[in-house]
Amino acid sequence: MTTTSEDPSPPAARDLSVLRVQVSDPRVRPLLDELRQEYSSRYGGDAAEELGRYPDEVFTPAHGGLLILLLHDGEAVAGGALRRYDARTAELKRIWTHSAHRRRGLARRVVAELEREARQAGYHRLFLTTGPRQPEARGLYLTTGYTPLFDTEADPEHVGLLPFEKHLPSRVATGKALDL
Repeated sequence: MTTTSEDPSPPAARDLSVLRVQVSDPRVRPLLDELRQEYSSRYGGDAAEELGRYPDEVFTPAHGGLLILLLHDGEAVAGGALRRYDARTAELKRIWTHSAHRRRGLARRVVAELEREARQAGYHRLFLTTGPRQPEARGLYLTTGYTPLFDTEADPEHVGLLPFEKHLPSRVATGKALDL
């Protein structure tokens, strides 16, 4: 298949780099701006409250968290974060794909990277919520092995936030499972 400038081919996995960053890194700005716009368009109002719900430091390794970006040619095309939910559980937050790069599997790659990072950090479980007006996110989590903690037959608008979980396999080093 020939690609054109109107239908650019997706960045190949080899063309993507994964970078751990701080929320203050300027390359995070497109993530925050597009999330704010997305939340506001789907739920109305200003999304600043949702994005400001957690202080930036919860997304740092010192606090059991992390923020990653997928970069293509130095530009952020996708990203996501995790934060400590409890001693054994990390919560995924701010999963994002740049609007010009959607429908290319980048969100799956972000989720896989965050899962890998969570396992390496010793977490045993992942938890997340998504809004009822985000069917793409709901589909992503269902197809990547997350268990819905809600009635999937119910109207999402009546459920409210849609919680999911995934149990991670134990990380093994020198024959022993690591615990936190």
